[in-house]
Amino acid sequence: MGSLKKERLTSTSNTANSNIANMNKKQSCTNPGCFFCSMKEQNLSLRRAGIRSCFKEMPVKDSQEHVLVLSGLWNIAMTQPDDPEFPSLGIFDCMARLIQKGINDRSWLLRDENIYVPYYAAHVIGSYTMNKVEFAEKAVESGVIPPLMELLRGKISWVEQRVAVRALGHLASYERTFAAVAAYEREVVQLTIELASTCLDAVFANFVGVKDVEKRLKYHSNLLTRGVGGLDMENRKAEEWAIQLQCWSLYLLNCFACKERCLDLICRQEFLKDLCGMCGGLVNRSSPAGVGLIRILCYSKNGRKSIAESKEVINNICNLSRSSDDWQYMGIDCLLLLLKDQDTRYKVIEITTLFLVDLVELKSLGDRLNVGEAITKALLLDYKQIKLKVKNKNVLNVLQEMWNLKVERRRREKLMLSEEKAEERRVLVGLIKQQGNHMFWLGNIEEALVKYTEALAMCPLRLRKERMVLHSNRSQCHLLLRDPDAAISDSTRALCLSNPANSHSKSLWRRSQAYDMKGLAKESLMDSIMFINCCIRTETSKRVKIPYFAARMISKQTEATWLFAGAKSRASRIQVDQAVQELDGDHDLQKYEEIMKIRMKKKGFISLVLMSSALGAFFRSVNHNGRAARGKRGEQKKAGEAAKKGKNLVIVAMARLVVGILGFGLLFSLIEVGIWTITLILQLSWRMKLGNITNF
Repeated sequence: MGSLKKERLTSTSNTANSNIANMNKKQSCTNPGCFFCSMKEQNLSLRRAGIRSCFKEMPVKDSQEHVLVLSGLWNIAMTQPDDPEFPSLGIFDCMARLIQKGINDRSWLLRDENIYVPYYAAHVIGSYTMNKVEFAEKAVESGVIPPLMELLRGKISWVEQRVAVRALGHLASYERTFAAVAAYEREVVQLTIELASTCLDAVFANFVGVKDVEKRLKYHSNLLTRGVGGLDMENRKAEEWAIQLQCWSLYLLNCFACKERCLDLICRQEFLKDLCGMCGGLVNRSSPAGVGLIRILCYSKNGRKSIAESKEVINNICNLSRSSDDWQYMGIDCLLLLLKDQDTRYKVIEITTLFLVDLVELKSLGDRLNVGEAITKALLLDYKQIKLKVKNKNVLNVLQEMWNLKVERRRREKLMLSEEKAEERRVLVGLIKQQGNHMFWLGNIEEALVKYTEALAMCPLRLRKERMVLHSNRSQCHLLLRDPDAAISDSTRALCLSNPANSHSKSLWRRSQAYDMKGLAKESLMDSIMFINCCIRTETSKRVKIPYFAARMISKQTEATWLFAGAKSRASRIQVDQAVQELDGDHDLQKYEEIMKIRMKKKGFISLVLMSSALGAFFRSVNHNGRAARGKRGEQKKAGEAAKKGKNLVIVAMARLVVGILGFGLLFSLIEVGIWTITLILQLSWRMKLGNITNF
């Protein structure tokens, strides 16, 4: 939340600056109430009187210079937010009246360049109130909240909503001014929840998704880029503003959640699920976004109760706790708070145990010490009762493993294991690890896994570096055996044993691959970035080389986690569905084919690729099982499973292909019939071979 209180100017308006310079060069001015003439006045009392008069007259005058003045005020407010001069001269009253005028008088708003006025006015209010409570009190006394509420309701556009929610968040963050915002409590919370949930869709639909530059609102483009840069710059800035809009909305909700106000609205299950997908991203890295609000809710009893009822939310928090995200500690905090509350402990313990067990050897995380010990105490708080209340055998086995590792084994090694014996164990563990490495390079992955496990069981707990390497090696074995869950578990344990935490490059890369296999793009992306960071830090040469495979993974996951990926997908579905609904039963075939071409463009070619890969998998399964017919009987089961997967892939791909190419004419229909015929022949031939294998 610190960034929301420490904003800095990133760009200025070239046009505004040049105009200001030209105004300053003038030797005389015909306007007696000119703001810039008042700013140049050498006499302090005359200068203050002139500025005060300008602030009073601006809302009632109709001048083309309003935008120029507000642009200058915006610049000053951003660079000098703690300067008391303008707040003491009535700037808040002036800004509030200008916003209200823009909302009430539509013709004035659309005349000249007045469309910029509400944005600049709300921005000035937010800038002056973000650091000093005295300024916030003056703003409230000047009546800024009603016009800001009008902007929050969406009376103009999402651009004005962004600065309005920012200003309201600053006002709500102070004890002295919170009551003024809370006068609209339920409406503010409801509007802000809706804004946080839908702002990405709105920005995409109204700006980023509009490919024709001429159809974009011109003043939006000018505010985003200040006249510098083209379409790419506009899209990048729109993405930045969209994530700021979401984060500032969550900040405003935090102000109410901290005081346990309107929790019935904030703790709705649908919104809690949306929160899990809200992140500050790389653009706004200092904001915890969704997980920050979830942690605030975990400090209240009603909040913990609502969160514990959603398995989806718990799973997302658990994934965060086992990631290299900057907010990993927040995920751990949330889970510990849920485990310490007896009303929620047994609702979440079966899920959280399987994740937190991998973190019990974590010594420190940032400035937090003994994190693993805190997790161990929370999980083993009532170990004997857990055995009676929890029926899941996997959870009980994990808890027993944790008890043996953190209690029994630690006690035993402390009493019986001397330094000499520990050194003997180190040598023996090294020999067993070498045997595992030999098995691994021979391709005997299962046997290598057994050797690494044997070495871990013998390795003393104090030998953290050796145990880190063994866990990392086991994770590689699990990857090759296509077991991503086990790979994530072992690589996480290795990262907890590293010093500092999350700094072992090989484990980061292995966990990134495992997360990719599970479809967890965000977690995979963070591990890939951390892996490259470790490579750069350990690079001794002046020329830093980034591994190609890591760059490719980052490119893949960046596309998957693009801020507007979900919004783009939803907009595409809505566009096609609306077009289909517009067609009546008597419409000509040509319009119907145009609709199906849209579907083909988005799905059809992907289906063709899936079809080719499915056929390839099917042929490989046939060849593999043909060899299995001449091999051992123990491979028959694997052959049958491979064949079943191949046939399933073919069936799924064909189903998608039918949807994708529907309406493309006779040529594609003939191709479809031909592919189906080939597929059926292959299936029949496979069944005959499978019968021969079974009877062999």
